[in-house]
Amino acid sequence: MKHIVHFRFTLLAALVALLLPLCVSSGTLATEVLIYALAALGCNLLLGYTGLMSFGQGIFFGVGSYATGLALLHLKAPLLLSLLIAMLIGALVALLVGWFSIRQRGTYFVMLTLAFAQMFYFLAYTMKDVTGGDNGLLDIPRPSLSFFGQTLLPTSTSWQYYTFVAVLFVLVFWLLQRVVDSVLGRTLLAVRDNEARASAVGYDITLLKLAAFVISGAVTGLAGGLHAMMTGVAPLSNIEYHTSESILIMTVIGGTGNLFASVLGASFYVLVGNWLSSLWPRWLMLLGFLLIGVSLYMHKGLFGLAQSLLRKLQPGKNQSAAAAIKENH
Repeated sequence: MKHIVHFRFTLLAALVALLLPLCVSSGTLATEVLIYALAALGCNLLLGYTGLMSFGQGIFFGVGSYATGLALLHLKAPLLLSLLIAMLIGALVALLVGWFSIRQRGTYFVMLTLAFAQMFYFLAYTMKDVTGGDNGLLDIPRPSLSFFGQTLLPTSTSWQYYTFVAVLFVLVFWLLQRVVDSVLGRTLLAVRDNEARASAVGYDITLLKLAAFVISGAVTGLAGGLHAMMTGVAPLSNIEYHTSESILIMTVIGGTGNLFASVLGASFYVLVGNWLSSLWPRWLMLLGFLLIGVSLYMHKGLFGLAQSLLRKLQPGKNQSAAAAIKENH
């Protein structure tokens, strides 16, 4: 029964990918929603399932953008290989950042990830021959999905590229859902809830946190690579602190501890942000008020709010469940 419930979340993620073209007129905007949803999934694995609030997600997003851009521009790599390189580089950088960061806890952990974010930003800024510096990597191509010279899926238009990203998004969501439903996922929850007890039982806390970092880095690096191909540019802004902040905000708004919540948070942030920015240049101030409201009244984010509304709409089911509990006692 539990696997059926969690498979339902994968179906919901696929439904979002199917409905976006009906709700959004811009293929680029729809693609951006799914790309940032992937980045929020990686962040949720750290925050919601491991209890690690990382401000370094922009590092993995940025190096994924650069890795894909360099692979396409200089190696002439095919589509899937360039994205695989982005995932590999994202995972390796996450291993490095995680190895040092998890030595600290609480505020010191947060500050250390923030320090790494600043360090990688200035590295990208100064390594102009590799990253393009302040201008970023320009004219990144967007190759079609091909196999032995045969084009399987063209990506020249925004909606064609959206189709490719949507298929990849659903696949990654399903794989991550399998991870969080596995023994590894349940062990990460144990580390989040009581790290001392998990360590006393015999779990290798360092190894578990590193595993979460590596998976998160790979997924976020993939998102960065997809973003670079979408825009044709790997900008310096992809690796700066504000990208980490945006990804973290999406995760918190959607809700932590559930992967589909990240999809809700990313969709809300990108779509509402796009709408508000066309109405008022200082729309980020409204977003700040929203975060205050989430912190005060919606601790479980949009997903928790949706769950509460569904429970209120099904009072009979709740009463029968309560009666069954009383009978068992």
